[in-house]
This record gives sequence, C-alpha cells and structure tokens, in this order.
Amino acid sequence: MDHLHDEGFEVIVKEEEDLTPIRSRLGVRDELMSCHTAEVAGYIVEGHVPAREIRRLLEEKPDVNGLSVPGMPQGSPGMETPNAPDRYDVIIFSGEDARTYASYRGTQLVSEPARP
Repeated sequence: MDHLHDEGFEVIVKEEEDLTPIRSRLGVRDELMSCHTAEVAGYIVEGHVPAREIRRLLEEKPDVNGLSVPGMPQGSPGMETPNAPDRYDVIIFSGEDARTYASYRGTQLVSEPARP
C-alpha cells in the first residue's frame, strides 16, 4: 500500500478477515492468490504488483481481469528485505488464461514480453 501511495495512487484500505468470497467474485484463481486484493479502474490487482505494471495495464487497457504476483516474493514492493531479492513474474490473467506480463528481481524489471 505504501508503494502505491508513494507512486501517486490513491489507496483506500478496507480490512476483510476473509478475502476468499471477494477473490471468488473477482475471478482470482487459487494459483494467482497472494496477500492483498485491490481493484483499480475495473481491474484486479492481486499481491505485490509493481506500480509500473499497474500504470502499463491502465495505459494499454487490455481485455483482461487483472494482474497478479502470486505468493509474497522477497524484495517485491512492500516485501523489502536485506536478503537477495527473489525473481518473480507479474501475471496478466483473464478467465482460465494467464501469462507473464513482466519479470522482476526485487523492484528491478528483468524482462517485459511484447505488448499485446
């Protein structure tokens, strides 16, 4: 949340004890789940997604449900650590389709697939 706020996003926090019904309603499959679920301009943002990829999603406006960083990779935004950061993928998903949107090591972009 701090990462998004620091990047200029307005963040409204709603605490829920059980996000399962919300994730189910939004179409977030089990393998895409993380610790936080957000809605941004009609898209779902699941987990520690870098602000850069949220901005890219909002610019491209693809016909998808949203973005996810499954799990809680060390070094991803909000998961800073003095240890070596994990490499992780930002997944773009819709229905049963899911593919890599970008890859990161910590907060550093490693690769970005071609735009749709």
